[in-house]
Amino acid sequence: MPARESRAEYARRMHAVQEHVDAHLDRALELDELAAVAHFSAFHFHRLFSAYMGETLGEYVRRRRLELGALRLVSQPELPVLNVALAVGFGSPEAFARAFKTRFGQTPSAWRNTERAKRKPGQAKRKRDQAGAARARNPGLQRNAAQEAPMKAKLIDRKPVHVAYFRHVGPTGTELSEFWRDEVAPWMETNGLFGRTRYGVSHDDPGITAPEQTRYDACVEIPDGFTGTGKYLTTTIPGGRYAVARFEGRADQIGEAWASLLRDWLPKSGMQLDARPFFEHYPPTGHFDPKTGVFDCELCIPVAPL
Repeated sequence: MPARESRAEYARRMHAVQEHVDAHLDRALELDELAAVAHFSAFHFHRLFSAYMGETLGEYVRRRRLELGALRLVSQPELPVLNVALAVGFGSPEAFARAFKTRFGQTPSAWRNTERAKRKPGQAKRKRDQAGAARARNPGLQRNAAQEAPMKAKLIDRKPVHVAYFRHVGPTGTELSEFWRDEVAPWMETNGLFGRTRYGVSHDDPGITAPEQTRYDACVEIPDGFTGTGKYLTTTIPGGRYAVARFEGRADQIGEAWASLLRDWLPKSGMQLDARPFFEHYPPTGHFDPKTGVFDCELCIPVAPL
């Protein structure tokens, strides 16, 4: 197998393991099980995973349990810490609290209160208003008033979607715009995929996961039997029930839109998050204004009844 194809195969297998871990954090995850997902022997898999990820398998699983627990704490304020602990695979709230304080520097309850206060709309507004004079000098930087109001979402059932994707690991924001422009768009043009539906899949919350470990997949829907050129990988975005909200604004505003969905809409919805990833849905009819940077898409969060 050529070196480039070999690297792609290793990436595909390691991504499959990460997806399996994230989907099954509520139970014990054994080395043999994860090695089988990666199609490596258990003897070699642990070393290969550490070399690829820069952390051991045990460290990765523990980190993801705590990060998902943190996300549920902040997005489901009425959910008892015990329920959060059990949902992410800890045997007791005491074990969860000890590990959580080591990772985040606070108890789960204290961290929840701190983060909810930090993510209030007024806090974000005060930070934005520090740049008010600059906006006054440049009308193109005026806030999008629609994003000042709480996000509104509807529940829909989506079918699974087969996609080609490129993974970005690192800081979000302008880096993602550059990733789409410099790596993904040229590949789409070469493979005749312009005009097809695109997705931006977020595997981590940038407010919780360290920037250098934040994973984002730039995806494009592909037809059955697609065979393209380049270093793309393929996967299936899961179907099922999603809460979907329309976003229109700039890249620097989309983070507050996601925060509003989790902070304001979800706690009142009677729904809870499940283990599927969040994603942005960019239909072929979407718009982008290169002068202002304003675009539109749908924000989709996976939900299940409480």
